Amino acid sequence: MVTTPPPPCPPEAVRRVACAGAGVIGGGWVAHFLARGYDVTAWDPAPDAEEKLRRLVAAAWPALEQLGLADGASPDRLTVLPTLEEAVADAQFVQESAPEKLELKRELLARLDAATPAGVVIASSTSGYPMTDMQPEQDGVADPGRLLVGHPFNPPYLIPLVEVVGGERTDPAAVGWASRFYEVAGKSVITMDRELPGFIANRLQEALWREALHMVANGEATVREIDDSVTEGPGLRWAFMGPCLTFALAGGEGGMGHMLDHFGPSLKSPWTRLEAPELDASLRTAMVEGCEEAAEGRTIAQLVAERDQGVIDVLRATGRLQGRGGTT
Repeated sequence: MVTTPPPPCPPEAVRRVACAGAGVIGGGWVAHFLARGYDVTAWDPAPDAEEKLRRLVAAAWPALEQLGLADGASPDRLTVLPTLEEAVADAQFVQESAPEKLELKRELLARLDAATPAGVVIASSTSGYPMTDMQPEQDGVADPGRLLVGHPFNPPYLIPLVEVVGGERTDPAAVGWASRFYEVAGKSVITMDRELPGFIANRLQEALWREALHMVANGEATVREIDDSVTEGPGLRWAFMGPCLTFALAGGEGGMGHMLDHFGPSLKSPWTRLEAPELDASLRTAMVEGCEEAAEGRTIAQLVAERDQGVIDVLRATGRLQGRGGTT
C-alpha cells in the first residue's frame, strides 16, 4: 500500500469527470455522469469515437430522462478531446474503460497517472483483473495509491451496481473517497475488503453462465428453457432479494439455520458442475449471521411479505399478470 496525496476536493464537490475509453462501457459511464449533472471530458483513440459516443448518449438519454435527470444535466456538457492528456488535464475524477487486455490496461493506467492532476482518483472499469495485476511494481507509476477498481455492470447508466476495490498498493483513503463519490453520483456501491478476480457479481453471473453452457452442450436443456427457468423462476426474486435471503426464507421461521440443516446435504448432490464447499460450523455461522445482518431487523414474516409483493410488482411491471387472475 502506498499513501497518495489527498484528492483535491471532497466527493460531493466534484464537477468535472474524465472518461478514458468511450466504447460500450466507457460510453455508458459518460451518459451516466452527464445525467448526474457533471461536465464530462472523454477520449478514445478510435477515429470515429466521438460520433459513436454522441450516438450512444443520444440513445440512452430517453431512459435517463425516465430515471430522472439532475439539475443542469445535458448532453451538451460533453467534450470529446483529441488526446488523453487534454481529457484529464482538469479532471477531478477519472474513469478508465479500455478493452480488457492486461498490457493495454497497464500502459493506459501509467499514462493516466502521469497526466492526471496530483491526488485525483483513477478508477478502472475492468471486469475481472485485480488492480494489483494491472499496476505491478515495475511500471514505475509515481502515485499507485490512487489507482483502484470501479467495476460497473452494463449499461452503467442503467444498472446501479459498482464494485470498488483497491490493490496491494492502493491507499485505503482513495478507496473510501471513490466509494463515496460513486454514491453521490447515484450508484449502488459495494466496497470490497479484498481483491478477487471477477469481483462478486461477475463470479456469480459466470457460474450460472457456465452451467448453462454445460447443459446446452450435453443436450440437457435448450437455450429457451434455460432463459425461461430464470425469468419465470428465481430471477423474479433476485430482482429485489438476493440468493442468500431468498434461501433463508426456504427455512421458514427457522431462517437460514434451519435451511442449512435441512437442505445442507443436497450440496453433495450433482445439481451443478461446481464443487460445493464443506458446510462446516464456521460457514454455517457466517451464513446465518450474514442473513441476520442483511435482514436489518425484519422478521421472517416481514421478509416473506416483502418477497411476495416484490414478485407481484415484477410480474405486473413486465405485463405477466394477465392470465393469472390478476390485473395489469
